[in-house]
Amino acid sequence: MKKVGIVMGSDSDLPIIRKAADTLAALSVPFEVHIYSAHRTPEEAGRFAREARENGFGVLIAAAGMAAHLAGAIAAATTLPVIGIPCKSQNLDGIDALLSTVQMPSGIPVATVAIDGGVNAALLAAEILALSDESLAERLAAKRQADREKVLAKDAALAAEWQKTSPDSSK
Repeated sequence: MKKVGIVMGSDSDLPIIRKAADTLAALSVPFEVHIYSAHRTPEEAGRFAREARENGFGVLIAAAGMAAHLAGAIAAATTLPVIGIPCKSQNLDGIDALLSTVQMPSGIPVATVAIDGGVNAALLAAEILALSDESLAERLAAKRQADREKVLAKDAALAAEWQKTSPDSSK
């Protein structure tokens, strides 16, 4: 199976990356995590992206806040799918990162998930890899079913609670 490469611009993005890594691990998808900055380590970030395909990666995830150029810099150096995670910052709550990540020029696509959307980035990466891996597709379907069952169980518990406290409207 191809690996997912996860790159964050700073270790301050680690809480979001942990969610992505945990999601991939739960699906048994192999991954690597690195810190490369589009601005402070552009050579290393570019080399990682250029060599990603030959190093066994199938999808790359890039997380960054503020100017959030990392996903675009990674995408510019590879033809692998790149998923950008805009990260919340102190000044603009991540809107700056969202706009920087989603506004890529024609020809250099970056799929963009929600601000701090580590789980969805991992799920999207797994869905891309599942195009050529039936076993992974089955694990994704099982996760969806388990998520569905959790919601329905919560609904049933809520309905039972409200039936105890709600006045009987038939009287």
